[in-house]
This record gives sequence, C-alpha cells and structure tokens, in this order.
Amino acid sequence: MAGKYDELASQIVDLVGGPSNVNSVAHCITRVRFKLKDESKANDDAISALPQVIKVMHANGQYQVVVGNIVEDVYDAVLAAGKFADGGSVDAEDDGAPKKPADVIIDLISGIFQPMLGTFSAAGIMKGLLALFSFLDQEFFTGGTFATSGAYTMLYTVADGMFYFLPVVLGYTAAKKFKMSEFNGLAIAFSLVYPTMVALTSGEVIGSVELGILGTFSWYADFFGIPIIMPAAGYTSSVIPILLMVWFGAKVEKWVKSWIPAALKMFFVPLITVTVTVVLGYLVIGPIATVICNLLAAFFQFIFNLPAVGSVVGSLIVGTFWMPLVIFGFHWSLVPICISNLTLLGHDFILASVIAHSFSLGAVLFAMYLKNKDANFRGIALPAIISAFFFGVTEPAIYGVALPNKKAFIVACIGSAAGALVIGLTGTLVYISGGLGVFNWLSFIDPSGVNGITHMIYSIIASLVGAVVGFVIEFAIYKPEEA
Repeated sequence: MAGKYDELASQIVDLVGGPSNVNSVAHCITRVRFKLKDESKANDDAISALPQVIKVMHANGQYQVVVGNIVEDVYDAVLAAGKFADGGSVDAEDDGAPKKPADVIIDLISGIFQPMLGTFSAAGIMKGLLALFSFLDQEFFTGGTFATSGAYTMLYTVADGMFYFLPVVLGYTAAKKFKMSEFNGLAIAFSLVYPTMVALTSGEVIGSVELGILGTFSWYADFFGIPIIMPAAGYTSSVIPILLMVWFGAKVEKWVKSWIPAALKMFFVPLITVTVTVVLGYLVIGPIATVICNLLAAFFQFIFNLPAVGSVVGSLIVGTFWMPLVIFGFHWSLVPICISNLTLLGHDFILASVIAHSFSLGAVLFAMYLKNKDANFRGIALPAIISAFFFGVTEPAIYGVALPNKKAFIVACIGSAAGALVIGLTGTLVYISGGLGVFNWLSFIDPSGVNGITHMIYSIIASLVGAVVGFVIEFAIYKPEEA
C-alpha cells in the first residue's frame, strides 16, 4: 500500500492550511482527526471533493476528514506528508480557543478509547469465537474437553489478556491524553493489577459498610490504620478508577515539576508522582470511582428494570438514538458505562440494544443501491454497505449516503429501533465487548453456559428485523430522481 495515498495525503495537508496550521493529528476507525490552529484556513469544499474523502466534519474541537476503511493508510501518508512526528504530534501549543464542556468531555473520552479500539474489538471477537467453540464442543462433540485443553488456554490469553489488563492500556492512552509521562501512567496502572493487591480481595474481610444504592464497601487490609477499600473483583478490567487516577497523577506530576530542581527531576518526579497517586488512588480515588460506577449502573438498571416496560423502553431509547449519537461523537460517553456493566454484572444491556443499527443502515443503502443506477452513487454506496453489514463501521454509510438524503437516515433509525424492540422484548444481553457487524453476534453467547446461544439467536433475529424494516420502508419511499 506504500505510496498509494501519498498524493491524497499531500492535498489534505495543504488544504487544511499546511503543516504549520496543524497542532496534532490522530485517527479513529474512519476519520483522520486534525487539531488545527485556525480552522478557517481549511478548505472544506476542496477537501470534500477529493477522491476517497467521504465528508469533512467540525466536531469536538477537531477537524475531521472522513475516509472510511482506508483511514490507517491515509493517516500514515498524512504523517509522512506533513512530517509530523510522534504519532502525528507537532511541537505547538494549543491556541487556547474556548470549548464547550460537552466538547471537552467527548474529546477526552474518544481520545482515550479510540487508539485501542481495533485491538480491543479483535480480543472481543476471539472471546466470542472461543465461547462458540466451547458451546459446540459441549453439545455435539467431546462433552466440553476443549474448554480444559492447552489450546483453549493459550487462545484465551489472546481473548482475555487485554480485558484483564485494561487498566494498563488505559493508563497509557489516558497519560497521553492528559499530557503526562506515559511510563508514569503505566506504573500507576500496574499497581491496580499487581497480583498481590488483586489477591487481597480473595482473603478475609476485615470490615465492611453497607451504603444502600452506593453498594457495599469492604476492606481486606489497611494502610497505617486507614482501610484499603476495594471492590470484590479488584480493579482488573476496570475503567473509571484508572482514568481518575491518571488525571490526578497528571496534576501531581505537573506540580512536582514546577518546584523540584532540574538535577533531581529524572528520578524524583516519577517517584513522588506515582507513589502519591497510587496511595491516594487506593485510599480515596478508587472508592470514589466505585461509587460512580455503582451509580451509573444503578441508573441504567433502574430504566431497564422498570416494571413490565423497562427493558423495552430502555432498548428503544438507546437503539433509536444511537446513530445520532455517533454523528456527534456522544456515543463514546456510553462506552465506559458499558464496560463497567460487563465488569460488575457480567453482561450489558446498552450494547445489546444497538445490535441492529448497522444492519438497518446497510439495508437502507442496499434498497437505494437497487433503485439508483447512477454509477457515482453506486461507487460510494456499495463499499459503505459492505462496511456496515460485515464490519459494523457505519460512518461511510452515514456521512456518504444516508445523512445527505436525510429521509434515509431517519428510516435507518426506525429500523434500528425495530431491532432494539426485539432485544427489549426478549431481554437479550451482551456478555462481551467484542466485534462489530456480524462479528458482534458472538458477543451474545453466554460464557457461563446458562443461556448458551439463546441470546445470540435473538441478536440475529433483531438484526434481521432491523434490516427488513429499513429495507422495506426505504425501497417504498426512495425516489432516485429526487435525490
């Protein structure tokens, strides 16, 4: 692929105002994301007209060029074209322009989670495959010996390793986002998954306190008489504790650097930063994070457990508005809650509710594809259909076809709601934060074996319902000559 996107990348860099106008550049799964000094210097129309550019967006304090599934190749070419070092960062200060609080929050969350998304999804796919193989082996082959084999154990390290050590991954990405030493961020995260500390929760409970909806807080050891309060599962696979600890650690690091002599900085900045953060993290920040996790989980549990209608209402709300949330990047605000549910409860209802959205969107585009014979339209639509159905990547379909049509986008949301209704009526849950598109079906296999593949079957039905509803409505109302 070397050199294939060099010209495109060079044009993009020139049209955003040149390398001197770029503070930093990053990418997610479909967009090259610039932070520009002056966005008025960028030529939106010219960039949008470039081949293989789907759309230009201004969101979350970023200038985003949507290119779809070729994003990694384009991103690498952009780095080379602009001579951006260190993952696209350049030595320039932020312009200090005021940002809305929502923009700041979403930018933080997306910046922390996006770099790991591909590998995180891959680990989830492997988890789903192992759950499927174990179920088939138990039901039809050797009675379950695969789950105790060395092959399963080795493959499970691929599947579960990233989930177990998730605080370490987030410690790195959060440190970069909070402008802290990545190695200090890693050191803080290592303390959360250190085997001796993890093993504490399997020991004798010294004391506990019941705080109602906030949960039960127990401690298994003390720090000079101060209780070390930890959740029963420890902090492995957790999200909010490490994010709060790294944010606090970044403040400590900056403060220490402000007064410590230069000759001592190399050793004593990490020593003071990591020690203070870890100690206060276990004694104060961790319990606060646990309260936050419990409250978030309780809020969604309350909605989904409303008598008779909770599961349906909650699923409909999330399923209907998921794609509008994607447009503005607000869907990232739900990701920590979903991961927290998976960690605390062993399942999640939010991610389950959105299973049909990519299938509905793909089916809507397929209906348009069948009726619209324009070669340019078909050239844009077909890759977007494949991306939505098989990989669950919806931005090319949303920005390239559905959103400009408006009616198509609304129809896709209706189809997504229809699929969410099936999820709500059946009480379907997702057990793994896994792949997207068809690979997401594997996330609905219950690893405990209680529900087996029942919820996966429901998720497939929900996906098909969403696709059929979206296709039928769009095929009936779409008129290419009016597009």
